[in-house]
Amino acid sequence: MTSDHKRNTEGLAKAREKKSEECQERVDKAIQQLLKEKEKINFNSVAERANVSKKYLYDNHYDRIDTLRKQQEGLPSLKQVKREMTDASKDVLIAAKNKRIKELEKEVQRLKGILARRYGEDYDKGI
Repeated sequence: MTSDHKRNTEGLAKAREKKSEECQERVDKAIQQLLKEKEKINFNSVAERANVSKKYLYDNHYDRIDTLRKQQEGLPSLKQVKREMTDASKDVLIAAKNKRIKELEKEVQRLKGILARRYGEDYDKGI
């Protein structure tokens, strides 16, 4: 049984094209703003300004951003876009690090136990 039914995907294609155009416009505007404000142009700064993902930029605008970034390398007095850390975000990082330290300490103790048993087995064998 073959079906001659053809799916209508025109609406999806139009929506995808519109979204792509909007992203392109946001990226163009972000780059223009960064140039005007004499800020560093890199994937992070453009992604943040244009509200797009870095993956989108790498996939669609790599050459352009990479060229602009390389052109700015020798220029002094460009502001570096840096994300501000709040006390809350610092606390989260500290908590995550403390948790990781505890996990690693447990792993070290587990491995020391294994090593001690292994040394005991070797001693019993006379090695």
